[in-house]
Amino acid sequence: MNDAPTPDGILQLGLGFWGSKTLLSAIELGLFTELSNGPLDGRTLSQRLGVHPRSARDFFDALVALGMLERNDDRYGNTPQTDRFLDRNKPSYVGGLLEMCNTRLYPFWGSLTQALQTGKPQNEATQGENFFATLYAEPGRLEGFLKAMTGISLGTAMAIAARFPWHQYRTFIDVGCAQGAVPVQIALAHEHLSGGGFDLPPVGPVFEAYVAANGLGRRLRFHPGDFFNDPIPSADVLIMGHILHDWDLAEKRRLLAKAYEALAPGGALIVYESLIDDERRENAFGLLMSLNMLIETPGGFDYTGADCTGWMREAGFAETRVEHLQGPDSMVVGIK
Repeated sequence: MNDAPTPDGILQLGLGFWGSKTLLSAIELGLFTELSNGPLDGRTLSQRLGVHPRSARDFFDALVALGMLERNDDRYGNTPQTDRFLDRNKPSYVGGLLEMCNTRLYPFWGSLTQALQTGKPQNEATQGENFFATLYAEPGRLEGFLKAMTGISLGTAMAIAARFPWHQYRTFIDVGCAQGAVPVQIALAHEHLSGGGFDLPPVGPVFEAYVAANGLGRRLRFHPGDFFNDPIPSADVLIMGHILHDWDLAEKRRLLAKAYEALAPGGALIVYESLIDDERRENAFGLLMSLNMLIETPGGFDYTGADCTGWMREAGFAETRVEHLQGPDSMVVGIK
């Protein structure tokens, strides 16, 4: 028996961008949406997508080998997963995140070495501009970003709706709500709840359109504001999802203190992120997300559940707990 080490794992990781970019290009071309009505032969599919004959067969078959397509003879079809989550016409679409990865993050991560050496962002705000002001200034880029936040939060939103004891509460506000995936999933699951989202004013029309499309305009309302400069709206439950990791430690503590002030006694704060495991050995996604914050922000970083519970205690929360939700995401709950 030969136990000598091999380079297989190293090469698979080092060349991982090949498969990643193949999937991202398929999403950009609308391949999975094109197949939502049923399988197509390779020639028809390539013509509809505008894929050159030289590349079409290898492109489609690579997606088969990667588990993203099924093939019977020369007919290609979606897998159950890609049909549900990568068809742009379905409410379960998570491709918004991957669209942003393709158009923004993929080129920015090409400068990771420079970010590691300088500690500075490598995105649109390379000259010290406010990242969110820069991002939100262009409507198309803003909408893409907000859809990406839905993509990364949708499964977690469903888990929060199912696992948190919502029967004990009546109102909630999602702080930094983006398109509104979390409020919508919570409101759909619990008819007695009302609330809404709090975010910068340009987000309002996108939030309201998403809420209206889900038939929840009477129960969910948009609250415009800046959570550093304006009061956080009061509610029984406040939610901060993929928010704290955007900011440095002082800013994280400031936001937690403001949330504590906005809650009545007995109120709850839910913080959810791709929490790094306390030993910092297992949740690679959380650690890579923290590197993404290096790429995207001046001081943001991801953190462990133990880190967050400690900050919550410092802010005054009497009870805290950490609970896994789904995939790499967990929530930290603080009770005032």
